[in-house]
Amino acid sequence: MKIGKTGRIRLSEEEHKKLRHEVLKRDGWKCQMCGTSTNLHIHHLLFRSHQGSDIDSNLVTLCAECHASLHRTGSITMVTACE
Repeated sequence: MKIGKTGRIRLSEEEHKKLRHEVLKRDGWKCQMCGTSTNLHIHHLLFRSHQGSDIDSNLVTLCAECHASLHRTGSITMVTACE
């Protein structure tokens, strides 16, 4: 029996929006690298291309600049909450 590669299940647009909102809320609507609250993206810690899933523990909020930097350098430095 030959076992082929199976595709990952993609979230529906509605499920994706809900998950994105939950991650943004969890992260205080701030980039977890620099702390800015503008131009926010959701980043997969383990990339989907490496079998990373769309669960909140695999997602982090980053601004566009930090997100691009992360993909260039491959490293992430998280800010810590002051509260």
